Amino acid sequence: MNVWRAAAELARAGTPGAIATVARVRGSTPVPSGTKMLVGAAGRLIGSVGGGCVEADVIGAALEAQAQRRPALVTHHLNADLAGDLGLSCGGTVDIFVEPLVPDEDYVRVLEAAADAPSGLVRTAVAWESARGPVKTFEPLPPDAPRGEPATLTRDGRFVVERIVLAPRVFVFGAGHVGAAIARAAAAAGFRVVVIDDRAEYADPARFGQGVDVLAADVEAALVRYPLSAADAVVIATRGHRNDALILERVAASPAGYVGLLGSRRKKVVVTKGLTAAGVPARALKRVRVPVGLAIGAVTPEEIAVSVVAELIGWRRT
Repeated sequence: MNVWRAAAELARAGTPGAIATVARVRGSTPVPSGTKMLVGAAGRLIGSVGGGCVEADVIGAALEAQAQRRPALVTHHLNADLAGDLGLSCGGTVDIFVEPLVPDEDYVRVLEAAADAPSGLVRTAVAWESARGPVKTFEPLPPDAPRGEPATLTRDGRFVVERIVLAPRVFVFGAGHVGAAIARAAAAAGFRVVVIDDRAEYADPARFGQGVDVLAADVEAALVRYPLSAADAVVIATRGHRNDALILERVAASPAGYVGLLGSRRKKVVVTKGLTAAGVPARALKRVRVPVGLAIGAVTPEEIAVSVVAELIGWRRT
C-alpha cells in the first residue's frame, strides 16, 4: 500500500503513528534518500529504512516521536565494523527524519495530496515548535519536471524536501502464464503495471493482485487508451508469433523507453525479417530486447518473470 495513503488514513483517524524518511545520505549506504517507513504503536507497518540496528533505533525514535508529538532527526554512521556485522555497505552516513502523525486537517491534506499526485514537492519543517507557518506543505510539479534527489535536507537544515515522481509504467501484452507472472513481479517491484489481452477470460482482474490494471482489448485500442512515452516499458508475451509481430509493429518505433519480446534469438530473426519487409525501420527493431530479460537460465514462468523484472529495474535505475 502507498505509504502516504496509509499515513493519511492513520492521521485522519487519530491513530498513533510516525513516518521515517531517509532525508540525506553520504557515502555508501544500504538505502537511497527518500526511502520511507511507516511505524504504528506496535512497530513497523510498511516499508523499511535499512534493517538491523539502524531500523531498530529508528523505530524507537518513531515511538518516542509519537509519545512526544515532536519530530526528530536521527543520524547513523555506518562504519566498517557496524556495516560488517549487519551485512550492509560500509563507510556512509544516513540522516533519517522521524515525524509523528497528527490529526490536523492541513497536515492530513498534504499526506493525501502526496498520495494522489503524479508529481510534486513535499516540504516538512524539521523543528515544528519553531516553524513559521505550516509544518508540512505540498507543491504540485509538472509531470515532465527535471528529476532530482528523492529527498534532501535544505542547506540550513530547517526542512526536509521530498520530490515525488510516478514510477514507470510497464505494459505487458499477453495475460498467459508468463505474462501474468511478469505483471505480478513488476508490480511487486514498484512499477505501475497494465496487462493487455484481447481474450476477456485472460484479461480478468481477478487473476491479478492489487496494483495491476487489466485491459481486455487489442493493441490498437490499448494504444489509444494509453499513449506511450519515454518513461514507459513494453513487454510482449502473447500466445504466438503472429500476435507478437502485430504488437511489435505498433510499438517498435514508439517513444517507449524499453521494448522487450519474449522468445528466442531465432524468433527475433524471423519477426525482424517480416517486420522489415512490412516497412518497420531497422533502427526501431534493433532496440527491441529479444530474448527479453537477463540471461539467468530461466525456465518457469516465475523464473522468466524474475529475469525480465531484473532487466526492467536496470533500465529504470540507469
